[in-house]
Amino acid sequence: MKRNPVIPYAIIALVGILGVIILSFVGLDQRNDMQQAEEGGGEQAESQEGETTDDPAAIFESNCASCHGADLSGGMGPDLTQVGSRLSQEEIQDVIINGKGQMPAGMANEAEAEVLAKWLAEKK
Repeated sequence: MKRNPVIPYAIIALVGILGVIILSFVGLDQRNDMQQAEEGGGEQAESQEGETTDDPAAIFESNCASCHGADLSGGMGPDLTQVGSRLSQEEIQDVIINGKGQMPAGMANEAEAEVLAKWLAEKK
């Protein structure tokens, strides 16, 4: 009795098609979860957008520490431990709002930038 050489290929194709269908449903479910998380996170971001903190250390920690280091010593961004000796408060605020070099613009709103610039200008 001769075996049909197409059967193994048909079985492999069928398993592959079923695998793609299963992965598609799993992916759709994950996508829905991600969209729901983004929508929930978007509402939280919108509610916090108008809020401003007066704590420069908290502003720095949430917006700047990832590049400039938690202790201002630098990392991906430059060392800020003595930034007040190099730049005025207005210059620091301008960099925070408009960016410079690899630093992106808009890292803090204007009120936060003012509080942060005043704090950093004291670092001499």
